[in-house]
Order: sequence, then C-alpha cells, then structure tokens
Amino acid sequence: MISLQHIYFAYERGPYLLKDLDMVIENGDYISVVGENGSGKSTLIKLILGLLSPSSGKAVNTFHHCAYVPQRFETLNSQFPITVYEVLNCYRKVLHIKDKKLIWECLEQMKVADLKDRLIGNLSGGQCQKVMIARALIGNPDLLIFDEPSTGIDVKSQMELYPFIRQLNQKKNITVVTVEHNLKFAIHNSTKMFHIVGGHGHFCSPADYIREYVSDTIGREADV
Repeated sequence: MISLQHIYFAYERGPYLLKDLDMVIENGDYISVVGENGSGKSTLIKLILGLLSPSSGKAVNTFHHCAYVPQRFETLNSQFPITVYEVLNCYRKVLHIKDKKLIWECLEQMKVADLKDRLIGNLSGGQCQKVMIARALIGNPDLLIFDEPSTGIDVKSQMELYPFIRQLNQKKNITVVTVEHNLKFAIHNSTKMFHIVGGHGHFCSPADYIREYVSDTIGREADV
C-alpha cells in the first residue's frame, strides 16, 4: 500500500503544484492518473517513487519492489549501440540478481524474445515499450508505474500494449499506476481514476469519470 497524506509540493520557491493531496494505492489496484498538462501528474509519480520529497505531508510505501517504465527512451537511438539483451542484463546486475534466465523469461513473457540481439534504438515505439516492461519485470515488482505508456506508439501497438498491462494487473496481481493522456484506454482498463485539478486530486470510478468529464463519443468508445 502507498498512502499520501496532506501532501503539498512546490518546486524551489514557486507556487504549490500539489495542495493538500491525499491518495491511497491498495494492493491490486490499476489506477490511471489523469489531468491537464502541467497539473502535476508526473510530479505525483516522482513523489510515489521517492524521487522527490514533499514540501509537507506524509508519504508511506509498503510495497516490496516498485518498478518504473518511463516514456520511450529517446536517448536510446541508433547511435547508442546497446542491444535489448544488454539493456535487461545491465538492469539485472543493478538489482544484484544472479539468475540470467530471468532475462529470457521476462522477454518471453512480453513476447519480444526474438528482439534480443536488436539495437534498442532501432525498435518501434511499441516494441521498445514491451522491452522496457520486460526490463521492469526482472525485479519481480509488486508495483509497476508507467509514465504515459502510449506516447509515440501507433494505434495498433497500443491495442497490443494495454492488454499486456492489464494482464499483469489481473493475472500477476501487480499493482499498476499509470499517468495517462489516452483516456479511452485509461477508462477501459483502470479500476480507479485519480483526477488532478488545481493541485488537488480525487478518486472516481471510470464510469463516474465518463459522466463528469468525458464527451459522449469517447465514453461510448471506451465501452466497446
């Protein structure tokens, strides 16, 4: 469980970006964090990960291992010669895991084992995201956090990617928190939505979110 209580956060001497924010993430949740650009979604994720400390308030994290899947690594281009296998192997070493078989198991789980010798900078957006998820799974996380997983990915790849994430949540019992701008997939996959507006955040069900914030067209598409 993660519990954020009365969180205030500001960068340097700027105004508060998050104000008196409360949030509880329970084991098994699939939470999509939504809100306008600049509302503090990514900042909230950094607070959950412990990369930032709140200006005031209390944050408690009882998850055993949290893994983070960022937006596609733009720095991993064709000029950076590292293969898919090497990316996962480096992460295995960082975690001090001895069993190299975990690399193959995670690649196979994401159905990208055939990409092991490819340069990661040469992969498509969808392939890269699957590899990054495989990398995150090496540590056997009980909490998996995504920052806008569909960024830079075509619709076909999105249709493949989100079922993988949902399966990890439902069949592997991995708690998922994802910053989302893709409302259609967020509404379809989430157990809860966490909406940030004006520095404050509140939970609502996907159905309530449709009624309160989403147009009829998007709502109908999300129900398909």
